[in-house]
Amino acid sequence: MIDINLIREKPEWVKAQIARLNDSAPIDEILAADARRREIIAEVEELRRQRNDSSKQIGLWMGSLKKLEADRARAEGAAAAGLTTQLNSLQFNVDTAKEETRQLGERISTLEEELRVVEATLEERMLWVPNLPHASVPNGPDDSHNIAYPPQGALPEFDFEPKAHWDLGPALGIIDFDRGTRLSGSRFYVLRGQGARLQRAVIQFMLDYHVNNHGYEEIYPPFMVRSAMFVGAGQLPKFADNIYRDAEEDFMWLGTAEIALTNLHRDEILEEADLPRNYVAYTPCFRREKMSAGRDVRGIKRGHQFDKVEMYKFTTPETSYEHLDQLVRHATDIAAALGLPYRIIEMVTGDLGFAAAKKFDVEIWAAGCQEWLEVSSASNCEAFQARRANVRYRPADGGRPRFVHTLNASGLALPRIMIGLIENNQLPDGRIAVPQALQPYMGGATIIG
Repeated sequence: MIDINLIREKPEWVKAQIARLNDSAPIDEILAADARRREIIAEVEELRRQRNDSSKQIGLWMGSLKKLEADRARAEGAAAAGLTTQLNSLQFNVDTAKEETRQLGERISTLEEELRVVEATLEERMLWVPNLPHASVPNGPDDSHNIAYPPQGALPEFDFEPKAHWDLGPALGIIDFDRGTRLSGSRFYVLRGQGARLQRAVIQFMLDYHVNNHGYEEIYPPFMVRSAMFVGAGQLPKFADNIYRDAEEDFMWLGTAEIALTNLHRDEILEEADLPRNYVAYTPCFRREKMSAGRDVRGIKRGHQFDKVEMYKFTTPETSYEHLDQLVRHATDIAAALGLPYRIIEMVTGDLGFAAAKKFDVEIWAAGCQEWLEVSSASNCEAFQARRANVRYRPADGGRPRFVHTLNASGLALPRIMIGLIENNQLPDGRIAVPQALQPYMGGATIIG
């Protein structure tokens, strides 16, 4: 989430930034709830002061009452009568003060209950505010305005008509659409034989490459986590309809390893000397895709279950954009190592998504589909996720803890990598050449089929 102080100080500017995203957020409701929250806190503090003062005064009066009672017990005649009058007057003051103190307590309790409601409302409204775009993000209403940089690597050329993976895979017996649908319904498939091994090889290759060449620490996280972790990563409440969840327990299935990695240091204070923290994780991913009729209906490009290797970074604010460039390079390193032509896409404001302040996509070319396929989104979320998950670091100069910046990128995502490998490496007889980088992971095989 963004800093509430920013909304207080520059509400119209915040609204303008959200408008750049072609989005909306309840800023006026947040301001109203925040103002009421501060009013309640101020009133409760004043009432508590009054109650404390009254309690102290009652204590003093009670001491005086005991002394007067002792004096009256020793006095006689007119003196005793006078002390009785004083006792009655003081007792009246004590009783009145106790009643006022009781009423102050009731008023405090009423306000505290209202405060809980107002704070819950404020927090809920804040969770709907998207991250604000970095000043360098180009303006644009939607993905049609994204900036595509020149492709890198030669696009494959064939002296025959290349086929799409939905034809090649079944013909080779490595993709089984019919049995996938029979098992789970539409948008599911079965990888068989060398197809299953190819996917396993790609995952292992990418993990090894990031660990050995890029210096990441490998993480094996749970594949289902508590709902609070989705809130921390910015997935809830915005994307609740896309999440698979347990019907009885507070478990949700990861839509990306980013969700688990964001919360790896939840409620911790890291040392600046230990930053950046660079992590890489493989997980299966589960998403309730809302798929339009006629869109991506063939093949394995879009489904409810897929595999992904994810890169993740915790950095200082001063270095986060250097690390964003690094994430993009590390994603393209994988594409290049696999011999896949790629291009980088810079997102405009209208296609940033909810949590990113700046984002780049990496796309690979698929010769059979004849299209560019996104295989990585590299995002700098700045302090947006860290504020939700309460991940901070202690500056080396000993200053107050600050929120880290978090960054993530697919490194890379399957099954689109599989599509590129199958379609770009097809041979005239319908078999598939195995890229040299994957051959050691395929038991030395050079050909599939």
